[in-house]
Amino acid sequence: MPYAANESVRIYWDEQGQGEPILLIMGLGYTAHMWYRTRPRLAEHFRTIAFDNRGVGRSDAPAGPYPIPLMASDAAAVLDAAEIESAHVFGVSMGGMIAQEFALQYPTRARSLILGCTGAGGPTAVRAEPEATQMLKARASMTPDQAAEAALPFIYDVQTPRERIEEDLAIRRPWLPKPESYLAQLQGILAWESYNRLPEICVPTLVIHGENDRLVPAGNGKLIADRVPGAKLVLITHASHIFLTDQPQVANEAILNFFKAQTAGAGKNHSLPTALLGNQRSHCTKETTSC
Repeated sequence: MPYAANESVRIYWDEQGQGEPILLIMGLGYTAHMWYRTRPRLAEHFRTIAFDNRGVGRSDAPAGPYPIPLMASDAAAVLDAAEIESAHVFGVSMGGMIAQEFALQYPTRARSLILGCTGAGGPTAVRAEPEATQMLKARASMTPDQAAEAALPFIYDVQTPRERIEEDLAIRRPWLPKPESYLAQLQGILAWESYNRLPEICVPTLVIHGENDRLVPAGNGKLIADRVPGAKLVLITHASHIFLTDQPQVANEAILNFFKAQTAGAGKNHSLPTALLGNQRSHCTKETTSC
């Protein structure tokens, strides 16, 4: 199995597809397996690189906490191991925080960004309802199965069929994180913020969020899109935190359209296509296939 090394920590990674590289970064407690609804579509057109963040899956789990800048350096180590100088970057939830930090720490290595269901941290963040915060803290003392079940009302839309949620759980169950690793990642999230630095991000950026996200409210996506120059915001209706499962067709079309635009002429010089310039707002409905 391929591993990247960041100091003494091994980070598992793999690749699928050919073309311009896309680095995929997952969220709190999740492994790269959870890209299964989107990665095959991307791999039809791009070389996708995915990895398990430290503490989960096949990567090492050293003692925590795991600061977000440290996990961004893990991402850079993965690109080094894959012999990739720069890549498009797509992160969701905690992975979106890592993606922001990556673009800020390594500005020449990010070609474009998709920031999904994420926030900027710190005092300006739009807070989740108290029940969601309590759930996150309580999960650290639960068994992995209990923790996974406790999160469901906060991360899936009420209209998402339970059988689709069960598909996600089946993918996750063999790789549920240990409580100490989950806590180490959560500590990194709680100590991090990017709000004042967001205007420094100078690559084409798509911010995508479920309108009904109870864990990271959609106002956080609006905040990021307002702060990142030229960013586009896509809000998906009938979608919560795991918008890739709530509305997979709508989400995948928005993601593919954005990345294809970056590789078709305008993307080569890292500028947004004319149609995406400015902080435009796009709203997707269940029937929409592109944004």
